[in-house]
Amino acid sequence: MVCKWNKNDLQDERTKTSLGDYIFSRQKELILELVKPASGERMLEVGGRHWQIFREKCCSVTGLVSSVKTLESVRKQFGKSADLYAGDVEDMPFSDDEFDIVAVINTLETARNPQKVIAEAIRVCRGRVFLGFINKYSLAGTQKRLKEIFGFSSIDKINFFSVEEIKKMIGNLVGREYLKWGSVIYFPAIVYGVFSELEELVPYMRNPLGAFAGFAFPAKYTYRTVQSPVTTTYKLKDDNQVTAPEAVRGMLREVDR
Repeated sequence: MVCKWNKNDLQDERTKTSLGDYIFSRQKELILELVKPASGERMLEVGGRHWQIFREKCCSVTGLVSSVKTLESVRKQFGKSADLYAGDVEDMPFSDDEFDIVAVINTLETARNPQKVIAEAIRVCRGRVFLGFINKYSLAGTQKRLKEIFGFSSIDKINFFSVEEIKKMIGNLVGREYLKWGSVIYFPAIVYGVFSELEELVPYMRNPLGAFAGFAFPAKYTYRTVQSPVTTTYKLKDDNQVTAPEAVRGMLREVDR
């Protein structure tokens, strides 16, 4: 498959300085390592500002942002390089199992109900989910500085999460068995002006102290709270890999008979 994209599509306010370009490159490295997108996969990027990473890998990209204002800003910046929509990230306007990859990046911070956003990402995904967020226990600086680094305005009211808090949210929905995670950007900005190579000396997989942290996990699962009753009553095989919506729909069909 031949993938056509313009390098200029990958440019935005974050990459106009050497530090901004470096920070974005480190985020991109972590995302690609955890998600491993393949050419032709359908992906949804929730947040509207990282979809170009997946488009570069020849994915079929859809973007979802939380407001028309943000949608207009992203379209003005990137043109028509992706299918972009405005909608409620806690009630996504997509069908069950619609995407191979769903990436929710720098969106949980402003959500009313972050766990509901994660649940929706799982619902619309048939493959794997990636969550990227600002780590409140980062070594990179204060929360005010983290907002500046990742493009939030000074008046934005955002919630900062720890690795353990996000891990707990995921665990409540799908368990923790297949989680992969890591973080990048460990030090204050002044360090990168003097010794940028220092970042690469620190392992990023399972490191809880980076400013940008990411989790990846498979979306195929059965709700742990109903798994045993469904298996017993409707004789589903334990190794039958179906998504939760499919399992519930099957249960309802049995009830209708």
